Amino acid sequence: MYRLTVQYETPTDPAAFDEEYFGKHVALVAAMPGLKAMTFSKPTVAGPGTAPYLVAELDFEDEAAFMATRETPEQAAAAAHADTLPAARVAFVGELRHG
Repeated sequence: MYRLTVQYETPTDPAAFDEEYFGKHVALVAAMPGLKAMTFSKPTVAGPGTAPYLVAELDFEDEAAFMATRETPEQAAAAAHADTLPAARVAFVGELRHG
């Protein structure tokens, strides 16, 4: 499995962010071809440091499947909408390994 993780900082208006994110963005992401699973969490700090407001994890069969979806209109729509969300974000990818 290959995972895209997106972490969002706390927005100025969390309720408005949640409405836009869960009311529109999640449906755009769900339409992406090759997406196997998606999960969302709102973590709390378990030690020193700060936690992001929201973490989205998108799973694909492998890196090739992830790369293939990057060329689709569905991914382009999700990415364009993400740019309108009122929270800073960081995204990263990697292969899932189980220990």
